[in-house]
Amino acid sequence: MHDIRAIREAPEAFDAALARRGDAPVSAELLALDEARRAKIHAAETAQAEQNRASKEIGRAKASGDEAEFERLRGLVAEKKAEVAAMQTEAKELDAKLNDALMRIANLPADDVPDGADEANNVEVNRWGEPRRFDFTPKEHFELAAVQDGMDFETAAKLSGSRFVLMSGGVARLHRALAQFMLDTHVTENGLTEVNTPVLVRDETMLGTGQLPKFAEDSYQTREGMWLIPTSEVTLTNIVAGHTVDESYLPRRYTSHTLCFRSEAGSAGRDTSGMLRQHQFEKVEMVSITKPEESDAEQKRMLRCAEGILETLGIPYRTVILCTGDMGFGAKRTYDIEAWLPGQNTYREISSVSTTGDFQARRMNARFKPADGGKPQFLHTLNGSGLAVGRCLIAVLENGQQEDGSVTLPEVLAPYLGGKTTLSVEGTLV
Repeated sequence: MHDIRAIREAPEAFDAALARRGDAPVSAELLALDEARRAKIHAAETAQAEQNRASKEIGRAKASGDEAEFERLRGLVAEKKAEVAAMQTEAKELDAKLNDALMRIANLPADDVPDGADEANNVEVNRWGEPRRFDFTPKEHFELAAVQDGMDFETAAKLSGSRFVLMSGGVARLHRALAQFMLDTHVTENGLTEVNTPVLVRDETMLGTGQLPKFAEDSYQTREGMWLIPTSEVTLTNIVAGHTVDESYLPRRYTSHTLCFRSEAGSAGRDTSGMLRQHQFEKVEMVSITKPEESDAEQKRMLRCAEGILETLGIPYRTVILCTGDMGFGAKRTYDIEAWLPGQNTYREISSVSTTGDFQARRMNARFKPADGGKPQFLHTLNGSGLAVGRCLIAVLENGQQEDGSVTLPEVLAPYLGGKTTLSVEGTLV
C-alpha cells in the first residue's frame, strides 16, 4: 500500500515509477479523492466548531430569558449536528474509496530493477552447475518408468478435477523427504524459525499481503468466507500485523512447510502436462521481517538460502532479476531461481525471492520502535520459496534419470529415505 502523503509530494515521480511497470498514471485521480476527503473533513470540523459555539451560547440565552434567541440557537445546534454527521459520513466514504484505490496499485520497483515488458527482459545474475550430458534423450518427469505407478493424474482428476496429482509409494516418500530436507536445512543451517501455520485465513490476512482485493480470483474461498492460502507468506508475514515491535525483536526469520492452493486463473493451456502447475501443491516458504536499512542485504541472504538447497541437491540452476514488467504485484525487487529441467531442455522457476519494502507493512499496520526512541517506523517484509517442493521433485527426477527409467537420487536425501539412493523402474526405493 502506498503513502498518500508521498504521492502528494511527488505525483510525477509516482506516475513515472508506475509507468516502468507498464501501469497507467493514477496520481491525479488519487489526489482528487484525497482533496475531496480532506475538504469534507475540514468542513465537518468547521461545522463542529460552529455547533460547539452555539451550544455554549444556549446557556447564556436561557439565563437572560431571551426565548427567541434560545430557540434559534437550539435549531442551529440541531442543524449543525446533522451537517457534521452527514459530512463525517461522506468523509469516511471518500476515505474508504481512497484506501481501496491505494490497495489496488502495485508496489513501485526499486531503482536497480531492469526495465522491461515481460520475462524476455529478465537479466541473469548467477548460474551454477553444468547441465548433465545424457547418452540418451532425457524424458520429462511424468514419462519416466520410475514414476508411472507413483504419479497418478487420472485418478486425481476423477477425485478432484484437472491439475491435481495422486502420489504414492517411492514418489510420495521422495516428495516428503525433499520437504523435510529443506526445513531441516533452513532451521539448522540458515537460522530460520520453523512455524506450523493455518492454511485457512480471513479476508484481512489476505489483504495484508496483497492477495486482496485485486486478486481474489487467483485464490480459493470457502462457503464460510475463509481463504485457502496460496503460500504461507500470507500467514508468516501477518504474524506482525497490527503490532509495533521493539527494534531488538528484529530481524525475524521464519520458515514453514504447507499445502498451498491457487486457482491458476488466466493460465488455461499453460504447463498442463505433469505436475509443474497444480491447483494444490506444497512449498517450504521463507519470510523475513526487518528494519528498512537491512532489507536489501536480507534479500541477498534469503536468495543464498534458496540457492544453497539446489546446490546441495546437485541441481544446476540460474538466477535472474525480474524486470519491471514481470514482477509480482507486491514486489519491489524479485529474484527468480530457475532449475535446469533436462526433459524440457530449459530452466524453469523453482523459487522467487522478493522484497516488498514497507508495502505490506503499511497494509498490515506493522511497525517497530527504534532503539534510540525515535518515531515508530514501518517494517520491511521479504518472502521467498525455499523451495517449491513439487518442482524440486521434478528437478530431482529429471536430472537423476537413467536410460532404463530409474532415477539416481541425491546422496543428501539418503538419511530421509532409509538409506535408499535410487528410485527403481518399479517405483520403489532401493
